[in-house]
Amino acid sequence: MPNKLDPDDTISRREFTRESVLAMLAGVAITISGCGGDNNDSPTGPTTSGNVNGTVSANHGHIATVTAAEITAGGALAALDIRGNADHPHTVSLTAAQVTQIGNRQQVVVTSTTDNAHQHTVTFN
Repeated sequence: MPNKLDPDDTISRREFTRESVLAMLAGVAITISGCGGDNNDSPTGPTTSGNVNGTVSANHGHIATVTAAEITAGGALAALDIRGNADHPHTVSLTAAQVTQIGNRQQVVVTSTTDNAHQHTVTFN
């Protein structure tokens, strides 16, 4: 019996790769941190006066920015959205003390939520 593929049942190479990786990683918690070399861990996007950008590990389009208004308010940020230009969301939580440290340009390191089978480390300096 010949094996014929229905063109309506095909998936793209990207979809196949994504589904294969997700199947392999099902039930596995992974933390990816970049360390030197050719990674894209530079601060994400331009800084407007008073805003502080974080560096997102293993970045693929996420942008982590604490605005000057958030720093001035000084309150906790329960779910800072770092989606940026990525095709999936992540958030980070910051305490009021951490927001103050960020405003004082002290280093704060937090871990994002796990979405799309991974998470990121975000460093504010």
